[in-house]
Amino acid sequence: MPSYNITIEDTRETYPCADERDLLKGMERLGKKGVPVGCRNGGCGICKVHIESGEFRTRVMSRAHVTAEEEQAGTVLACRAYPLSDVRLSVIGLMKKNVCRTNA
Repeated sequence: MPSYNITIEDTRETYPCADERDLLKGMERLGKKGVPVGCRNGGCGICKVHIESGEFRTRVMSRAHVTAEEEQAGTVLACRAYPLSDVRLSVIGLMKKNVCRTNA
């Protein structure tokens, strides 16, 4: 099972993510307190991210939160995206406040 480096552009943090794990599960392993996650099935839209670079595959997600056009442009729900290479992403969903918080 290959593992890839995922970089959150907003914080420059990097975490490993195996190809059979979704990007959200890997992100949660960073240990950020209070990272809001919802249904984990692509229906609530909380974990919206934009893939800046890298290859990935997706599973079905709610079109109420990510349109087909947005998905083509790299906007996905982290709970439904799986890395196929190293990935750079920006957090744009409701969890941005918590993921991008600094511990100063």
